[in-house]
Amino acid sequence: MSIPEWLRERTGWDKIWDALFARRIPEAKGWKSWLFTLGSLCIFLLILQIVTGILLAMNYVPSPDHAWDSVRYIESHVVLGGFIRGLHHWGAYFLVVAVFLHLLRVYFMGSYKYPREATWVAGVFLFVIVVGFAFTGYLLPWDQKAYWATVVGTNIAGQTPLAGKYLLEILRGGPNMGPTTLTRFYAFHVLLLPALLIAALAVHLFLVVWHGISEPPRPRRELEAADSEKEPRP
Repeated sequence: MSIPEWLRERTGWDKIWDALFARRIPEAKGWKSWLFTLGSLCIFLLILQIVTGILLAMNYVPSPDHAWDSVRYIESHVVLGGFIRGLHHWGAYFLVVAVFLHLLRVYFMGSYKYPREATWVAGVFLFVIVVGFAFTGYLLPWDQKAYWATVVGTNIAGQTPLAGKYLLEILRGGPNMGPTTLTRFYAFHVLLLPALLIAALAVHLFLVVWHGISEPPRPRRELEAADSEKEPRP
């Protein structure tokens, strides 16, 4: 017995492969077909962020005394450090844009309707998590630009009705920006948000596989032509 057959009998990987990659994709014509690749683009960018983030974390020091120096060390002394940081930095922007465009595609094509409401909710939750990654990661270089941008961002969060005061203290670790803020943002970035991401992404992908991808909207004339073909001829 070969190794692939041994793994197939004991893990059922072929069924997982068929469910994820050998399933039916709706037919779309022209430029609309490219819109259905946005979900796969989001997955690719997410994997890129995970890989580059792990490589950066191996040399990053999350403390006010060493954070900025560790970033400079990554860029100047680590092999391909500048390239890896560039991929992670710009990949974060591209990921936010890609997830947002994916949500727009789902909304304007009506893919959020029955029976895919839960899939839509999980997707919106994923977008919030991705924005949280971008916000918490922006402070980690601990330079002037990151510091004051985070001051503005946390002040905006502090204006939330009723819960603003408590939300501000949770984000900053106190009433003002300080060393605790950097520690908390790093913990959010590498511990809390990844856990939420894995859970939400698992639910989202399961629902996508379970319900399938919705058909793209079709013009009225195409629907009438399809109905006429189904009518029995005398």
